[in-house]
Amino acid sequence: MTDARAIVVMGVSGCGKTSVAEGLAAALPAAFIEGDSLHPAANVEKMSRGIPLADEDRRSWLDTIGRALSAALADGNSIVVSCSALKKAYRDRLREAAGGSLAFVFLKGSRALLMSRMAARQGHFMPVSLLDSQLATLEDPSAEPGVVTVDIDAAIERIVAAALSGLAAKP
Repeated sequence: MTDARAIVVMGVSGCGKTSVAEGLAAALPAAFIEGDSLHPAANVEKMSRGIPLADEDRRSWLDTIGRALSAALADGNSIVVSCSALKKAYRDRLREAAGGSLAFVFLKGSRALLMSRMAARQGHFMPVSLLDSQLATLEDPSAEPGVVTVDIDAAIERIVAAALSGLAAKP
């Protein structure tokens, strides 16, 4: 029996997925994968031009993330991945890839807070103009099993601590 865990830190752009996922990975300890780094070049180009991704664009990306989750668990290793996972169908696809053994940390914040964070970022391919399309696409996962919802209106350390506490309370 292994204690390996797979966790996806999810939410719209600007919510702090990378920072929180890195913090969780360090605390657990677990490997960390930046989900954005797994996007095909065509997806990055599309988003860079301010064009929202369609379900078809996300399919291969989600499959790549799913393979990483599955491989880590198969090897008995814990893993934390940052991934927007905006729709329930995307989360279900990842759950299936991970063999059902997958927790989500949903980073939730107001549009105003998200906009200010995105505007302050340097060198990220995702333009602020895509936030509203992401918010419109987001299907709130809070009621789904295995999901910990954390408010992002706090320092990263407090968000990570709240996520760890919520994960510890989940079976």
